[in-house]
Amino acid sequence: MDKAKLRQYARDLRKNSTDAEKHLWYNLRANRMGYQFKRQVPIGPFIVDFVCIEKRLIIELDGGQHLANQAYDIHRTTELSKRGFRVLRFWNHDVLLQSEAVKEMIFKALSPTLSREAVRFSCQLYVAGEGAERAN
Repeated sequence: MDKAKLRQYARDLRKNSTDAEKHLWYNLRANRMGYQFKRQVPIGPFIVDFVCIEKRLIIELDGGQHLANQAYDIHRTTELSKRGFRVLRFWNHDVLLQSEAVKEMIFKALSPTLSREAVRFSCQLYVAGEGAERAN
C-alpha cells in the first residue's frame, strides 16, 4: 500500500475506533500520562494503534481476530522492534475491564524508575468528567 493510501486508511481507523481504543485514547491523549501519544499512525508499512515517539513505545490493542493472526502479529512486532520501538500488547477486554492495571503497565514502560505510588498518583490525575482537576 502506498503512503497516501496508508495515511487515508489511518484516518479512517481514527474515525471508527473500537470501544477499547476510545477508552485507552481518553487516558493517553493530552499528555495525561506525561508524554505525547498519537493514535492510528503509519510506521513503515504498518498502522499502529498508539505511539509515543519520544519513548519509542507502541501500544497495540488486540481483539478476537488476533487469535487467528498471531503469526502476523509476531512478524509485525519484530519489524517494529527493528525500527527501535518497544511494543506493548493488550487485549481489548483488559483495557475495558482492568484499565487501572493497563495504565500502570504503560506508566512502567514509559518511566521504569517511577515508584508504584507515583504511578498510582499519576493514574488518578484525570478521571472521566473531571478535566484537569485531581481526583480525591
